Amino acid sequence: MHIHPIKSLSDNYIWIIEEGTEAVVVDPGEAEGVIAYLEEQQLHLAAILLTHNHDDHIGGVKEISANYPNVPIYGPKETEPLAKLVIQDGDSFELLGRTFQVFKTAGHTHGHISFLMGEALFCGDALFSAGCGRVFTKDYQAQYAALQKFKDLNDDVHVYAAHEYTQTNLRFAHSLQPANKVISEALDQVDQLRAEGRPTLPSMIGKEKSINLFLQAETLEEFIRLRKARDNFQ
Repeated sequence: MHIHPIKSLSDNYIWIIEEGTEAVVVDPGEAEGVIAYLEEQQLHLAAILLTHNHDDHIGGVKEISANYPNVPIYGPKETEPLAKLVIQDGDSFELLGRTFQVFKTAGHTHGHISFLMGEALFCGDALFSAGCGRVFTKDYQAQYAALQKFKDLNDDVHVYAAHEYTQTNLRFAHSLQPANKVISEALDQVDQLRAEGRPTLPSMIGKEKSINLFLQAETLEEFIRLRKARDNFQ
């Protein structure tokens, strides 16, 4: 099993899950890079997975599916009619010889879902390294509930988020907790990775518990204060 990131748009990652000659694509906001990679690696596209309906996550679906007719597309109801297989919280299905579990992680959108494949979490915009997605729905309770689900996962679960926001998220955390050595060291490491043009993802749930202030929020009110402060952070 190999999981490869394709850079997309300004700061998105499209994740390609590979097993042998088979591949699954997660949240293709663009088509060109995905199609080129599949052709270069001579991979057969087994499925497309969608976490939510924002264009930077679904914008490439039509072109990809035109190139790979009849490819199954899994997604929440909000991704219809692109998603031919509508899934919801508690569902599971088999791809690449692995079981994918579905759970609702709303807040960023009303129907946002995440996929857990063994030790790999594909969480779209519900969870980032050192952060979480903006709560466009204003349903902060839903986003807070999603974070509690992530906290319950095993520490060694790898977090394949959809955006390269780690550096800004850690700068925000450092601005609030300048004496926190764990956050300071994580920011130094991320600064080095970004200077080298390398991705900061995947992260791990155990690491996120130590650097992600949103996961550490003990009450809904604390989470709301953090999220609104992050919205205004440059």
